[in-house]
Amino acid sequence: MLKKLLFALILMAPLSLWAQDVVSGTVYDFEIKTLPLQEVNVKNFNNNQSTKTKASGNFSLAAKIGDVLEFSLNGYHKDTLYLTNLSPKTVFLPGSSTSLKEVKILSAKINPTILAPDPEAKEFKRVEADDYKGKPNVSRAGGLKLNLGYGKYKEQQAKVKDLEEKDQYENEINSVFTEAYVSDLVKLKGQELKDFMTMYRPPVATVQSNRPFDYKYYTVQAYHKWLKLPPSQRKPPQVPRLKKN
Repeated sequence: MLKKLLFALILMAPLSLWAQDVVSGTVYDFEIKTLPLQEVNVKNFNNNQSTKTKASGNFSLAAKIGDVLEFSLNGYHKDTLYLTNLSPKTVFLPGSSTSLKEVKILSAKINPTILAPDPEAKEFKRVEADDYKGKPNVSRAGGLKLNLGYGKYKEQQAKVKDLEEKDQYENEINSVFTEAYVSDLVKLKGQELKDFMTMYRPPVATVQSNRPFDYKYYTVQAYHKWLKLPPSQRKPPQVPRLKKN
């Protein structure tokens, strides 16, 4: 009799006590509401169980009220759902912002004014040079050598160099062709010595073109020329005086 009573009580108990709590639902694309998403990973954070949606987007997973579910799929944002009940769920996953949709270009029209030359554009000229390193007024940009007045600068540098060389030879002549040196060779003194040195001072061009310059030979040769001149011509021409205004 007791066994029959226990069996009756068992039959009268709610079926939910025997059944395990389960939540089910369907996952769709957020923009295309009717597009079910397959292979969405559905995970229950509370019991660490997980499943994937089928081709129809349906899923079924063990859960209870108070659990938190996570939905994730490549190309879509992750989403979570807090279970306040175990009724069937409908979830919409938004696409990821980094996921670009394919765009098909059926036709294109090009504005012809884009290819037209700019009427205000200046003509471009490429300037080549061997080496501008270390020289002023020269700019190098983007692999192009731009000459900014280099020809004039080069001409000025050549003039400066020529003057410097002339100064060197002038100093050499002044240090060698002295009254003591000349008087020892030609035996002249006083005003005659000064006149002779003025008339036959070695030119810079002569000293420059004959290196090393033989001052002794030059002075003796000049002295013989001086002796052949009449006394009236053994003086340098006088510099004309400027008239006062």
